[in-house]
Amino acid sequence: MKLRYRGEPMTTNFISKTDNLFKETLNDILTNGVSTEGHKVRPKYKDGTPAHTIYINQVVEKYDISKGEFPITTLRPVAWKSGIKEILWIYQKASNELSVLEEMGITWWGDWEVNGTGTIGQRYGATVKKYDLMNKLLDGLKNEPYTRRHIIDLYQYADFEETPGLNPCAFLTVWSVRDKYLDVTLHQRSSDYCTAGHINKIQYVALMMMVARHVGLKPGVFMHVVDNLHIYDRHVEQAKELIARTPSDKQPKLILKEGKINFYDFTIDDFEMVDYDPVKPQLKFELGI
Repeated sequence: MKLRYRGEPMTTNFISKTDNLFKETLNDILTNGVSTEGHKVRPKYKDGTPAHTIYINQVVEKYDISKGEFPITTLRPVAWKSGIKEILWIYQKASNELSVLEEMGITWWGDWEVNGTGTIGQRYGATVKKYDLMNKLLDGLKNEPYTRRHIIDLYQYADFEETPGLNPCAFLTVWSVRDKYLDVTLHQRSSDYCTAGHINKIQYVALMMMVARHVGLKPGVFMHVVDNLHIYDRHVEQAKELIARTPSDKQPKLILKEGKINFYDFTIDDFEMVDYDPVKPQLKFELGI
């Protein structure tokens, strides 16, 4: 199996780096991807039809945030504010409660509610809370910055046995100090590339920025490792449309405003996206649940 690595420094200006990577990867999936058609799959569309995918494995992307690179596509509008709110729900509020997320204006987790509990089960934020993962990370980075053990792992089998629920897709982060910089690697078992793919990257760069600020470091290199990167069979035409679009000639950048330091004080209002002028109209994607 060939390891697909993307994100080495480019000889051309990195203004369109993210969009180039996005198009390159979409083409790779459509050209070289493997289909699950004819095999048993878990997700289904709302009409009950199995939600098959075309996928590639072992995709790696790398962005140097300290040099102004940022992983947001301009080929379609991306709900970056909602994505950051979700990451605050998971890591700052350490919650699995849908009501908390809905108060933040986000409803897309409703389809994964577990047995009428108003939660997504013992997953994500509930795991962060149960094992005190966020506080352990922050304390570790402050007190022993150069240890190689700064890891948050949301893939806890004991939690899966405790309740049903969607197992975490983005499940593991490794945090490494490099002089004055904080580098982060995000491991993801599965990524729906046309929909949540870029939201996940934005979320974890935002998390990286908040943690770096809390511990007195600067955001460094963000690496994203995805084991199964896929397009749903009902997203193929949208993928072709995205490939055909001409991206913006600007490099969007996420800014964490000055003033706050404590991780638990940040809100969505502390973030600003500059030079973001995505191509419209927005595309519609039917989700596999």
